[in-house]
Amino acid sequence: MPSNDVRILAQAAVPTVAVGAVAAVIGAVAAGGEGAIGAVVGTLVVILFMGIGLYVLQRTAKSLPHLFQAMGLMLYGAQILLLFIFVAAFKHTTLFNPRAFALTLVAGTLAWIAAQTRAHMKSKILYVEPDSGASSTGGTPEKTGHSS
Repeated sequence: MPSNDVRILAQAAVPTVAVGAVAAVIGAVAAGGEGAIGAVVGTLVVILFMGIGLYVLQRTAKSLPHLFQAMGLMLYGAQILLLFIFVAAFKHTTLFNPRAFALTLVAGTLAWIAAQTRAHMKSKILYVEPDSGASSTGGTPEKTGHSS
C-alpha cells in the first residue's frame, strides 16, 4: 500500500482501537471477563473487516476508477451484512458476552467510519497525476489545441 493509504488506515484504526479499549473496560465492569473478551473480539472483527475493505477499495480505485463508487457502496453493504451475520452466529456463545460483542461491533464500526471520513477529508490526494514530461524539460509545457 502507498504511504497515503497506510496513513488513512492508521488514522482509522487508532480511534477504533481506543473505542475498543474503552468498550473492553466497560464490558469488564458490566459483565466481568466475558464482557472484556467480547469487546476485544468485537474490536478485532471490526478492524479486520474494515481494514480489508479499505484495502480492496483502494485497489479498486487504482485499477478500476470507474467502478469506485459502486464498489464502495457494495463493499459497505456487504460489510454491514457480514457484521450482522457475525452477531447472529455468536448470539448464544459462552466464550464471551454477546451483548458486549455486539455493542462493540456497532461502536467500533461507527468510530472507524467517522475516523476514515475525517482522514479522507484531511488528506491531500491529487485528483490528477502531474505530468512528468513537463517538469523534466525544465520549461513550461507546450500549448496544444486551437489558439483562439
